[in-house]
Amino acid sequence: MNYLKKLLLTTSLFISGFIYAQSPCVNGFATHTIGGVTTSYPCDDYDLMSRVPISTLATTLGTEEGSDIWGWTDALDGKEYAIVGTTNSTAFVDISDPVNPIFLGRIETSNGNTSYWRDVKVYNDYAFIVADGVGNHGMQIFDLKNLRNGPNPDLTYTSAFNDGNVVVFYGDNGINIGSCHNVVINEDDATAYLVGCNAASGGPIFVDISSPTSPTVAGSYSSKGYTHDAQVITYNGNDTNASNLPTVSSYVGRQILLASNGGSNDKVVILDVTDKSNPLFISEITYPNPGYAHQGWFTEDHRYFIFGDETDEQSYGSNTRSFVFDMEDLDNPVLLSIYNGPTAAIDHNGYVDGNKFYLANYRAGMRVVDISTVGTPSNTMTEIGYFDTYPTSNSTAFNGAWSIYPYFDSGNIIVSDIERGLFVLRQTNTLNTTTFEKDKGFSLSPNPTNNIAKIKSNNNQPISSVKIYDVLGKLIFSKNNINATSFVLPISDYNNGIYLVKINNTNSKKLVINK
Repeated sequence: MNYLKKLLLTTSLFISGFIYAQSPCVNGFATHTIGGVTTSYPCDDYDLMSRVPISTLATTLGTEEGSDIWGWTDALDGKEYAIVGTTNSTAFVDISDPVNPIFLGRIETSNGNTSYWRDVKVYNDYAFIVADGVGNHGMQIFDLKNLRNGPNPDLTYTSAFNDGNVVVFYGDNGINIGSCHNVVINEDDATAYLVGCNAASGGPIFVDISSPTSPTVAGSYSSKGYTHDAQVITYNGNDTNASNLPTVSSYVGRQILLASNGGSNDKVVILDVTDKSNPLFISEITYPNPGYAHQGWFTEDHRYFIFGDETDEQSYGSNTRSFVFDMEDLDNPVLLSIYNGPTAAIDHNGYVDGNKFYLANYRAGMRVVDISTVGTPSNTMTEIGYFDTYPTSNSTAFNGAWSIYPYFDSGNIIVSDIERGLFVLRQTNTLNTTTFEKDKGFSLSPNPTNNIAKIKSNNNQPISSVKIYDVLGKLIFSKNNINATSFVLPISDYNNGIYLVKINNTNSKKLVINK
């Protein structure tokens, strides 16, 4: 698509009011207005950069609701993309400019049936998508490099089945995967682990995706029943004694799967899946007052596993509970502590990034918890921030934030909300003005700005030329022969967002406009 067509389509999205821009967290609320209706989102230390409603992301086939979310960063240019599951499609949004996201298009469900559970992960520039409860859906495989072309002309990459853009994998080697609840990928071993499928009693199915568009089933494990969600790691923890596996000397460097097996016998099952044709049972974890074993995530040192039960709040009347298991000995995990959140909201998907645990807490939105002292004498988890995507209630019900992706290098955080779609968030005061300049001969202030910004020479070096580019790299302003030590940028009519200002063709600065 040529740039003008892309720009016109993008502009039409903004004008139509489909995408709503930045609202900082001020005095505990991020407030913005949509269609004449003002909404105030409770928050602490996290700003709303933008929101894309579910009505934009999903098609009109059946009920429009959001489900899982993941992210992709294009190594070619560093652009960041949100991939959002909905009841009837998978949507793609360019969030490189977090204040002005661009909806690029969607992949419709493979067999025409809607699903309230759609999950997606990424490997080697491909998205792998599954859906639950929709018959023979299979696993859709989409080349994310298609997104480099900007918005799809009709905003639909495929209408159904294989059409050149999307491959649908239904299984092989005697396994028809049908529909699956979740897909997990360990990038180290080029394997997609499909769980909660019609096949293998719902246990994990191992799919070799080293050739992404020509996957093959490499094995499965069904001995412990249905797996709802999982994490697979290349283990690099402290357990060097694989005492439960006589054929293995050390767990270090092995592929370890932690399966959250919800149902009549809730537990976390730990497997060695290094050999896909011969997965090995290591141990299993039980915990007090189970409701439905849902999902968990390792700390980065592989010492602790933070785990959530989806229905314990509903079953036992507690506030949000997160369990911390000490995994120093994979053969004998130990329940270390239980973190109780400040609300009665149900916990859903949680992810660890450094010393922070990002929890999609349904009606309580995104909660950010400091885990830096887990395992120390104080052994505490402390909430240090939040953004409530469901502002009307924090009660125990299945609405609001479904999942979070906190792994973009930029600091952008994306949240999928069942009713409200995609939220792009950032920690307060981190949408900054980091520069790309070769020297510091010029200053640009105020930055961020809401109206005007001035370039000033710091050493009386004259400003001879100024160019301004938008986030897509389009030149939108150019002036030569200035020959002055200061220059006011003509930006009063520019939209909110990030712009690149080039001075004298040698110095570049990032300008943030936030009106």
